[in-house]
Amino acid sequence: MTDAAVPVTQSAVENFTERYLRSLDCRVDKEGNEWRVRIPEDTETDLPKGDHVLLCDSSGDTDETAEPLHPESSFFQAVLDDASDRAPIGKVTIDATDADIIIPDWLQESSVSVADIEFTPYYDRTALVVLFRVSIETVSKYQQELLRGIGIDVRSGEILPNIDRTLMDLTRLDHTTALSSGPVELSQEQIESLIDTSRERLVSAVRPEIDEIHQEASRAADAELEEYRQLQQQREEELESELARLRTRIEELNDTIDGADQSKRVESLKERREYKTKLEETEADLTELRRRRKNGYPDRQREIRERHGVEVVITPVTATEVKYERGDVVFQLDCSGARTTLTLGYGSGVGVTEDPSCESCGRSLSAKAPLASIINGIQCTDCGC
Repeated sequence: MTDAAVPVTQSAVENFTERYLRSLDCRVDKEGNEWRVRIPEDTETDLPKGDHVLLCDSSGDTDETAEPLHPESSFFQAVLDDASDRAPIGKVTIDATDADIIIPDWLQESSVSVADIEFTPYYDRTALVVLFRVSIETVSKYQQELLRGIGIDVRSGEILPNIDRTLMDLTRLDHTTALSSGPVELSQEQIESLIDTSRERLVSAVRPEIDEIHQEASRAADAELEEYRQLQQQREEELESELARLRTRIEELNDTIDGADQSKRVESLKERREYKTKLEETEADLTELRRRRKNGYPDRQREIRERHGVEVVITPVTATEVKYERGDVVFQLDCSGARTTLTLGYGSGVGVTEDPSCESCGRSLSAKAPLASIINGIQCTDCGC
């Protein structure tokens, strides 16, 4: 099975952007990775009117005024927002003739060959494919925008692998077969409930990326706090040196007062009072610095941690109701002269909906434990020859 949340690819971004701009009667001239786009003033869109230079690849010599075009770029985010405002919810149908049979990863990684594949659909099912924007922000450093698609079966709540990527592929500009569409059948309540469920699953799927950014932010906070500690330590040393200087000066004034005439004595007494005041203030500052160091600089640490804190906002951008077919797929397998058939549950655009188990150890086949042999039954790499 593939990951639950599918990242939006660069090719999908380019295809969608071009298709959407052309649907608005915008001019799109492409020369390699550089696009020159004109959005007419009378176009009904919130996109900025006028001429734009879009860059799909940042490598090489480029126009300095070019705007990047990639899944997290501001221009694509604006295109996505504009498109979702027009049609936030859509509906398409994917049947067996629309998409190629998806070979599971445990079979792709296998040395067992596939002689033939046949998919027999039995009934239709409905899924909701949701495109989410994941905003991960650390106030002190940067904001990262991720786009992730996830598909969920309406009836079972099962997360469907591949269907989001299939939908992206089938809506490419260069795809020759047009998908059938129609009015949305799901109620608003159903859609909202499915989006909430999808969001929960998405959080788990993108958790490693969130954790990585959080760890980086924590390291940045640790580095800043350590730098602050060193500065405070340096300040303590400066105050200790200042105290030593003040005490020495006060001792010198004491000696001067003992042997001085009246006028000189009065002047020295006044100067000594001033130095004693400075001594008391410096001692108080040093005591406070030592107290804060002993407590770990709580106020400063709290301020640094809050500034480097990570905020994650997950927002649904679009939702597509997808009708797809469920049935059985039959793989005819061949390995060193041995042949067998393997029948599994399958969904059009989804792939296999169940992974077989090794008949020797009972472990489910996967990319890490692919099919190795069919000579003595279905066997994984640890059990097969």
